[in-house]
Amino acid sequence: MNHQEAPVSTRVRQRLTARYAVVDGHALRDGVAAACEWLRTNHETVNNLNVFPVPDGDTGTNMLLTMQSAWDEISSRDETSLGTVAKGVAQGALMGARGNSGVILSQLWRGFSRSIDGKDEVDVQGLVRALAEARDTAYKGVVRPVEGTILTVSKDIARAAQEAVEAGVDSTLGLLEQIVEAADQSVQRTPDLLPVLKEAGVVDSGGMGLFIVLEGMLRSAYGLPLDKPEKSVKPLHELDLESAQEEIEEGQDWEVVIDFRPKGALDTEDFYRTLKGMGTSIQVGEGEGMYRMHIHVPDTTQYAPIDYVSSLGTVTKVMIENLMDMIETRAQADGVEIHVENARRGEVAVVAVSPGPGIGRVFGSLGAAAVVEGGQTMNPSTEEILTAIENLPSSDIIILPNNPNIVLCATQAAEMTVKHARVVPTRTVPQGVAAMLRLEGQAGLEANQEAMTSAMKDVVSGELTVATRDATVDGIEVAQGQVIGLIDGRLAVSGDSLETTLINLLEAAGADASELLTLYSGRDLPLQTANQHADAVRRRWPQLDVELVEGGQPHYDFILSLE
Repeated sequence: MNHQEAPVSTRVRQRLTARYAVVDGHALRDGVAAACEWLRTNHETVNNLNVFPVPDGDTGTNMLLTMQSAWDEISSRDETSLGTVAKGVAQGALMGARGNSGVILSQLWRGFSRSIDGKDEVDVQGLVRALAEARDTAYKGVVRPVEGTILTVSKDIARAAQEAVEAGVDSTLGLLEQIVEAADQSVQRTPDLLPVLKEAGVVDSGGMGLFIVLEGMLRSAYGLPLDKPEKSVKPLHELDLESAQEEIEEGQDWEVVIDFRPKGALDTEDFYRTLKGMGTSIQVGEGEGMYRMHIHVPDTTQYAPIDYVSSLGTVTKVMIENLMDMIETRAQADGVEIHVENARRGEVAVVAVSPGPGIGRVFGSLGAAAVVEGGQTMNPSTEEILTAIENLPSSDIIILPNNPNIVLCATQAAEMTVKHARVVPTRTVPQGVAAMLRLEGQAGLEANQEAMTSAMKDVVSGELTVATRDATVDGIEVAQGQVIGLIDGRLAVSGDSLETTLINLLEAAGADASELLTLYSGRDLPLQTANQHADAVRRRWPQLDVELVEGGQPHYDFILSLE
């Protein structure tokens, strides 16, 4: 990919340089639209930059959906203020963030927005500061930053912007040209910083996605084609952000949730005191310049909280719902399965992410109160996890992401809810199941978090799928079309048949010293074939108690748990 493939003439560039002396809200809106379209055109290229040759690369899709959510937030606005548009972009990206790269991308937008808050426009100096704040915010949002990733690309972009201004670049177009070039070079260097990329023969996918976002903006400024698809960018299905049903007291008939931005500093003590005179189950959460208020009120005064909050600031969203009908209706929400029998008020509730319907039923049977559909190639968004949290009656929540690419989204959702939410960072389905076995709803949030975190370490996880390309990873040579097996996320074996590779994987995982094996069969593996493979395992290890479950997950013929 070469952003200089169609250079503009000197006259055109002079005109563009004058036009982009500063950046305002309209320019950013156009840039976001272009970035979204260019990422849509190239997201499969990013998806294919997968370290492991497995058929579930989804970084490009996740970054596209994150950018599309950002675009949805501002697409209908005709706003000239840069700070206002940037805030909308950051909010949209935050709620729509999917996967680790999507979350980091949302944090880049968050830092960018914070730096230019309240500004109608900025020049190159303002953009340099905004890019530095974007970098810092993204790095702070990751517990253990890894170089050779999208984070490194963001750092190299910020440094290139500073150097460009010091060298005399005085137009935002010239600055954009410099940072796109820097992003391209940074992406090409990622294998030198992260050995697993060099071994796999790929560059970092998240870094490439960020380069494409910036390149799309530059191509738009040049007037170059973005290979726009037949259908323009459509808004994602918007899920209402609803709050939780708490203990229903006599005479409390309606739940009211209000998002608002106060006109000035909010006196929270006076705010709570006034709300107590209206109802019960009061919760107040604070976000980026926004507050969310939750209250239960009698039938005759359900609009009183709205009138009150309107006097304090700008109301941005209101939800009113009949308390008696809530849970049963919400159980039908798309992508979230609510287990009413497990959603007991006053107890710790679990939100679990599941890649298949059979696995979802397992989590429900073990006591999960909400199961969110998601996994590889279908990472749930921050908003979807947040919705699941807030649809439950409990105020204490444990989240089990069950996938390494969902941990950051789960963490972001936990930080946004008004409830007390904790993430047990399960990276596999077997770890999630092991954690569920330690759930004690009445034991308290901290005790459950500690016990479930400890339990996830007691299980060995395995996965079997088919390689999508030739590769050498972790010292294992793989040919396209071969069956490959992973142990706790690391490539361990490869072979020409599913049964042989399954046996070899179990040997490598320590089946000789184990007692229990659970096999979750995939969506595309016939049950009869799965049973035949399970019988082969039983013959090889008679001491193993082998349980076969129809998991229904895509891409992976087997997910397995060994204890």
